[in-house]
Formats: sequence, C-alpha cells, structure tokens
Amino acid sequence: MKVIVEADGGSRGNPGPAGYGAVVRDKLTGETLAERKGFIGVATNNVAEYQGLIAGLRAAQELNAESVVVRMDSKLVVEQMSGRWKIKHPSMQPLAREAQGLARAFGAISYEWIPRERNRQADRLANEAMDGETKANQAKANQPKDEATADASKEGDKQPHWSGATGDPTRLILLRHGQTKLSVERRYSGRGDHQLTELGLQQAEKAAERLSKMDGIAGIISSPLQRATQTAQALGQRTGLEVVTHQGLIETDFGAWEGLTFAEAAAQDPEIHRRWLGDTSVKPPGGESFDEVNARVRKARTEIIAKFGGKTLVVVSHVTPIKTLLRQALDVGPQFLFRMHLDLTGVSIAEFYPDGPASVKLVNDTSHLG
Repeated sequence: MKVIVEADGGSRGNPGPAGYGAVVRDKLTGETLAERKGFIGVATNNVAEYQGLIAGLRAAQELNAESVVVRMDSKLVVEQMSGRWKIKHPSMQPLAREAQGLARAFGAISYEWIPRERNRQADRLANEAMDGETKANQAKANQPKDEATADASKEGDKQPHWSGATGDPTRLILLRHGQTKLSVERRYSGRGDHQLTELGLQQAEKAAERLSKMDGIAGIISSPLQRATQTAQALGQRTGLEVVTHQGLIETDFGAWEGLTFAEAAAQDPEIHRRWLGDTSVKPPGGESFDEVNARVRKARTEIIAKFGGKTLVVVSHVTPIKTLLRQALDVGPQFLFRMHLDLTGVSIAEFYPDGPASVKLVNDTSHLG
C-alpha cells in the first residue's frame, strides 16, 4: 500500500495549549484512510508538529503501508527528517528519534513541504483537538460545584489524574516464557521451536500459580512457539481459560545467528553485529530488524485491543516483543531495547487506554521464583 501522510500541529501561545492532527490518504485515489488528532497540553508549535508526524506514521503502520510520502507545512520538521538540517533543540531530539524509528519500518519514505492552504484537513484536526480541550475546560469551569464534585468522584477510578487518560484500559500482563536449553547456553533463540527444560516447566508452574490468583483475567494470548505455549498452558490449566496464539507475538528472527552465542555471532559477522547492537534498522543476515519487530508488535497490539479492549489479558511471549510493548507503552525511543533486561518468566504490566495514553505498572518481577 502506498499512502500520503499529512500532519500538522499548533500551539496557542507558543508555548501554550497545543494539539496535533494527521491524515493518511491512499496515494492513488486520495481517499482518506485514517485521521488522528490529540491535545498534548502546553507545548511549542514545533513539538506539536512532531507529535502530528508521529501520529500519522503510526496510523500508516496500522494500515500496513509499504511506501509513505509525508507532507507538512513545517519547513523545520521536513528538513530535519530529510537529514538536511541538524536537530539541535533538546526537546526536539527524542521526538525526532521516535519519528525516525517509525519511519524505518516502511519500505520507502520521503518528506515534502507544502503550503498551509494545502494542509487544511490536518490543520482542522489540530484545531479541533485544541478547541475540544478548551470547551471541556470551560464546561468544567461553568459546572455547579456539587455536580463537578459528583462527576469527579464517579470518574476517579477510571481516570489517572496524572495523565488525563479516560476510559477503561486494556491491561496486558506480560509474561516471558520459561527456561529452554538455548537460554541456559545463552544462545540466540528466535524462530527455533524449543521446548522448556525441566526447570523451565517448574518456572512456568510458579508463574501460573501466581497469576492465577490475580482477579479479572479474561484471556491468555501466546506466541505460537512451544516455549511460550507451554508456559501459557500452565496458566490455562489453573484458570480454565483457553490459550489463543497470535503470530505477531513471535520472537525476533535472528536469521543466520540462530543458535549462536553472542561471541560466535560477533566473530561470524563482526561489522553487522556491531551495528546491530546500536541501530534498530539493522537486520541479522537473513533475519529481522528490531524496527520490523516494532511494526509487527504494534499491529498485534492493535488487533488484540480491538478484540479484547478494556479487559485484562495475560500475554506470553519473548524478550523482544515484551520489551517492544513496554517501549510502546512508555512512548520512548529505540535505545530502550538495549538497556532493559527481562528474566525468564519475568512479569511486567502495561495498560493501554482507548484515547491513546498508556502506563507501565510493573517491570520484570520474578518474586514468584523466590
């Protein structure tokens, strides 16, 4: 699929109340495929422009676009993303890195500057986001005190005061699988379908015992690889829940490095291995880049939430998909992948709200193994 992403952002005060808008169009027909808008609080115009770009690229990813043409009326963002201008301002750098990470998942991407009058739809969406927040604040200010207090008490349990997120979140309890022979030997274990060791089965039982005591678990979704499904089945037997598999939760394809140790892979492909350790667009020979994993996992997350939105689910997967879901929940750059450690049967929890925000409640808890 070839698409056009039009994005815009604005700030009333610069800095001031800010919002963004983004549109994804079919490149051939011009049909609108997706719209995104959001209020981001007090920010500058440039921050809002970048947020619009990021929202547009995410929407294009969700549509499985292969080729993207980005059109914006921000000369700054277009030139920086094209690599012609340096990104000097500290507030711009993490946003640019996030946008670059999203961009690398597409087969082709280019950036074009357009005049404001050709960016009206995205501009309208950005203004709608800002207007909507203004109207909501005015309505709250005009509300009788007793009604406002009653509404606040009703919404208190559903709205984290620190983020402004609304609605019931989809709660993902992320569980890494138990031990395999390759994890004992510290070898790259991607698409190889390895069973749990005896210790791995014991770890799975301990994790299942712990999670089965948690209230409200509505489903168990697993990677289709044996080490994950065996771990998931231990919980399924305790809870009576069926284990459903999702291909999008499978581990990274390490290609020619499958089954090798770190040292062996580095010796076999020294230059590629060195670059791979710091650049998420680099693929192992015959394998899959972390950017491709990010796009795949984001698609899986979207599909899971569309089917089970607002429920609590246990997701049994592998190191990279779980790190990627945590990264997406935290809305941080790709370096997170290289700085996060996850133990066998480590438990993490991320919540994704229907209006966009997310929060991480737990990371790599292995207290059940103690």
